[in-house]
Formats: sequence, structure tokens, C-alpha cells
Amino acid sequence: MTASDVPVAATGHPGEDRIVTVPNAISLGRLLCMPVFLYLLFGQDNRGAAAVLLGVLGATDWIDGYIARHYDQVSNVGKILDPVADRLLFFVGVGGILVDGSVPVWFAWMVLVREAVVGVTTVVLAVLGARRIDVTWWGKAGTFGLMFAFPMFLASESTIAGADVARWLAWMGGIPGLFLSYVSWAMYLPLGLRALADGRADRDAASAQSPG
Repeated sequence: MTASDVPVAATGHPGEDRIVTVPNAISLGRLLCMPVFLYLLFGQDNRGAAAVLLGVLGATDWIDGYIARHYDQVSNVGKILDPVADRLLFFVGVGGILVDGSVPVWFAWMVLVREAVVGVTTVVLAVLGARRIDVTWWGKAGTFGLMFAFPMFLASESTIAGADVARWLAWMGGIPGLFLSYVSWAMYLPLGLRALADGRADRDAASAQSPG
């Protein structure tokens, strides 16, 4: 869900131009599994299996980040691919569960609107030349809570054992996750402005060093 989030200015490190890494393969696998989720939910009408798959896909967001940081596999491609996979997972997962009717409408729309605005703003910042920016702890924590909550909402409407407990677990993860995601959104403006200023400074420095 990751992802998908409020950034901080980032600087490059040697080796970040790699493409073939384990975290990138995991992120790609998450993208390829999204149609499977929709098939299970709507094609097979199997909410339990769809909830399990969505939960696994959400958990892999933490796994690929852990591998990238602890095994020196951070890459520029991964810094783009991972949040893209997070955001698409949110839209596909939350949108599918919303259509299915397994989650309160107000809760789903608060997540979707926030994700849409952040996604559009990120693109605008990139077009304006802002320096590439990374996810903050607040955004990651919010994503984790929401990626836990939505599979639980779906499981609570399935025939699997413990459906009633799943509903309570959904709210226990969802409310803090929603709060943290909006906190990270509030931090977006100053961080975005700083990224724009840093990008402008980078361009000015490059122009000053250009011959002629």
C-alpha cells in the first residue's frame, strides 16, 4: 500500500543504478498478482482466498524494503517501482473491496482520495523538476496499517473461521493507519517545496558548470 508516500529529499549512492535485484523482482511480482486478486474476488467469488492473497501482497512491501536496506540492494528503479506497486495495490485492492461492499464506503474513499491526491502531486513535482524524494516513516507506518486492515475487512465478510474477529482487527489496523497516512500527507507540502528548491539548485549548479 506503500505506497505508496510522503517523501523526504534523497541523495544518490553508488550502485543504485542496478535494475535486476531481489526487491525489484518482488515488486514486479506484486504487480503481476493484482489481476489474480481480482479474479479470486469477482471471478471465483472467493473472498477468503482474495483476502489471503491481498494480505501476502501487502506483507511483501515490508519484505522487499528490508532486503533492499539490509542486503545493499537499494536501487533507483526500486525507489520508483516499489511506491508504484504500493499505490496500484491500494487502488486495485481498495477499489475491488469497495465494489464488493466489504468495507465501509467512507473509509475506503478517505484512503482512495488521499492516495489519488498524493499520486498526482508526486507527478506534478517530478514534471516541475523536483529532486527525487523518498518515503517517510509516517507514510510507511500508515501504509502498513491500511494494508493490514483491508484484507481483514474482506475476510470479515467471507466464510473463513474467525470472520467476526477479523472485523475488529480491521478497525485496529485501519484507524491508526488512516491517521498516520493523513499525518504524512500534511507533511507533504513543506517537503515538496524543499524538493523543488533542491531540484532548482541542482539545475543552477549544472548550468554554472556547463562549458560556454
